[in-house]
Amino acid sequence: MTDVEQLYIIQQRKMNAGEKDLPVYAKAMRSKEGVFEGVSFIRNRDKATLMTLAEAQQAVAWAKKKKPLAGLYETSILPANS
Repeated sequence: MTDVEQLYIIQQRKMNAGEKDLPVYAKAMRSKEGVFEGVSFIRNRDKATLMTLAEAQQAVAWAKKKKPLAGLYETSILPANS
């Protein structure tokens, strides 16, 4: 039996969202060496970056620190297979 590490995606949704406000998903930006540099948020869930829990937590912390409007969004870390 092999241990398969669970992968996650990050979803952001506007607080007090209306019907037209769709969630956005994190796409990680990495250097050529694979070092995490930040995230951008996209609408397409299929193109969102799959991350380990530690990577997802790092990305959420980065977004809260670097993105000025992050306080307007509810951020969730979701299992990728849901």
